[in-house]
Amino acid sequence: MGRITEAIKHLLIINILFFVATNLYPERMYGLFSLWFPENGNFDWWQLVSHMFMHGGFMHILFNMYALWAFGGPLEQMWGKNKFLFFYFSAGLGAALIHTGVNYYYFNEGMNALAASGMGSEQVLQIIGEGKYSPDWYNLAPKSTIDNFLSAFNTPAVGASGAIYGILVAFGMSFPNSELFLIFLPVPIKAKYFIPVLIGLDLFSGVTGYSIFGSGIAHFAHVGGALFGFLMMWYWKKNQFNKNRWD
Repeated sequence: MGRITEAIKHLLIINILFFVATNLYPERMYGLFSLWFPENGNFDWWQLVSHMFMHGGFMHILFNMYALWAFGGPLEQMWGKNKFLFFYFSAGLGAALIHTGVNYYYFNEGMNALAASGMGSEQVLQIIGEGKYSPDWYNLAPKSTIDNFLSAFNTPAVGASGAIYGILVAFGMSFPNSELFLIFLPVPIKAKYFIPVLIGLDLFSGVTGYSIFGSGIAHFAHVGGALFGFLMMWYWKKNQFNKNRWD
């Protein structure tokens, strides 16, 4: 077992404290610190960062914190604390932006479908702002359009997964031949094969709506974190920036 590096130790502590507080005061914590859709009355700017410390359950935080330690530790040792934290939060912010952008697409698609039937946008916003909807809406647009519209507005995003996917990409690009031993696979698999497949599955689930990992997963946040992680690594490697430590 490798030692816990400084930045990861602090991230683990903050995530655990948030998790304990969420279990004590769930309604207040989810309302204040989850990432809500910008048109939702619960949205505030700090949620772009605070949602990275929120988790929906024990297994959610367990897998994320294990991945943070297992894949982030070697990166922090290579980069130093400051550079690692910059990368981590940049990937998490990128995931939030992609997730929110996709939600805006779903939101506008649903709003346009309802507007085409003669409903005013203010009327619709008032209804969904109260946590309600009309079953008649499903007669005005495809079920998937209305479901995505309601989910985009009403479902907040929580978790460090977007930042973790950025870390996974950085690990795969830095240690491509590292062999990973996974619970659900009987043989080790190299990082350069496993990580692209994992991201591809998230992209497939986000586009098709069919998820092999279960429901309630922000697949495009995962893809967004991976994309921003790749872009940063590509830029750093192109400029030999990855060889510099920031400590």
